[in-house]
Amino acid sequence: MRKLQLIVFLSLILSAGLLAQSLTIDQCYELAKKNYPLIRQKELLIKSMEFTIANAQSGYLPQVAIYAQATYQSDVTRVPLNGIPGIPTIEPLSKDQYKVYGELNQTIYDGGAIKNQSAIQSANTLVEQQKVEVELYKIRERINQIYFGVLLMDAQLAQVKLLKEDLKTSLSKAESSIRNGTAFKTNADILQAEILKTDQRAIEMKAARKGYLDMLGYFINQNLGETAVLERPLDVSFEKTASIKRPELTLYQFQSDLLGAQYKSGTTRNVPKLGFFVQGGYGKPGLNVLNNQFSTYYLGGFRMNWSLSGFYNSKRDKQLLDVNTQFVNSQKDVFVFNTNLTLKQQSQEVDKLQDLIAVDNQIIELRTRITNTSKSQHENGVISTSDFLRELNAEDTAKQNLLLHQVQLMLAQYNYQTTSGN
Repeated sequence: MRKLQLIVFLSLILSAGLLAQSLTIDQCYELAKKNYPLIRQKELLIKSMEFTIANAQSGYLPQVAIYAQATYQSDVTRVPLNGIPGIPTIEPLSKDQYKVYGELNQTIYDGGAIKNQSAIQSANTLVEQQKVEVELYKIRERINQIYFGVLLMDAQLAQVKLLKEDLKTSLSKAESSIRNGTAFKTNADILQAEILKTDQRAIEMKAARKGYLDMLGYFINQNLGETAVLERPLDVSFEKTASIKRPELTLYQFQSDLLGAQYKSGTTRNVPKLGFFVQGGYGKPGLNVLNNQFSTYYLGGFRMNWSLSGFYNSKRDKQLLDVNTQFVNSQKDVFVFNTNLTLKQQSQEVDKLQDLIAVDNQIIELRTRITNTSKSQHENGVISTSDFLRELNAEDTAKQNLLLHQVQLMLAQYNYQTTSGN
């Protein structure tokens, strides 16, 4: 029996946990980022970089190649000594010649070309990864809109519920007065119609809330039921700042680094390269060109090459680097300018909403007093039910405005933080 009770108790706890799924906005940020399909590109970029760098560094390994060649030529080298007494006859070479050989090349010094190729790939991967981060960061703005949309619906539903309770209380008193013959049935009908209107508002708000939750669930890859609870931020750490810490700024820095790596790699064209080689083969003729027979041969040594044509463009390459760097810096300046402009607008929006909330509280205080007076007058038959409902609805509108402005203020503060990157 005790085991059965324990199982039932645990089941109830688990069921309650499932029914009251709770999420914070920071959790939504992380879940949305992990679930967004673009995140998988970061892993693919890393793998691509590793393979490309490994391919580039294979240039340090000995490079082996096999060649085969068969030729026929119109003439061959001849030794004009035939017919001289005492000198043996030298058979001329065949006009058809063949050779198969392999060659091994080992780089000794490449001027840093392979190292710079690896550096370019690493810098390019950082740029592409940061582009992904920029796109992922934009999700925060969409999460803000959805998350605070749910909070607004929750707050308005709670207010509608309170209004409905007030109407039910007034309806109960009106029905009591009707039974006592001190009020008309019309008063109860008016109140009942107003209760039905609150039901309609609740239906619309619940539908909007469900729509927001469906979108949020799609972003974070979770099935959010209607009982899901989004925690209201208790302390919004909002502070106006002049600093911007957006991922776009890091992207511009990585782009500048990539340009520098590409320029440095280009300068290796002007550096001499040194390598060691070994060649071995089989052909007719071999290294002895006077031997018109198939034979094996080998040779080895050092090889240096130094292309001087790169110096023709070295000055223009430096100028091109400067131009491209200025272009990236120009993009950065435009981004910072537009971001600061947006921050100023959002800051003004925060100030405006704070002022509206201060006025909302004053209006609610006045409307509450007016409603309480009207309620007493209505119960005593001094004013009609319609007059009482007009004041009650005015108070409800004032409270709805306060709720709207409070949620809008939190949204504006979070949007400000998202825009600044802090």
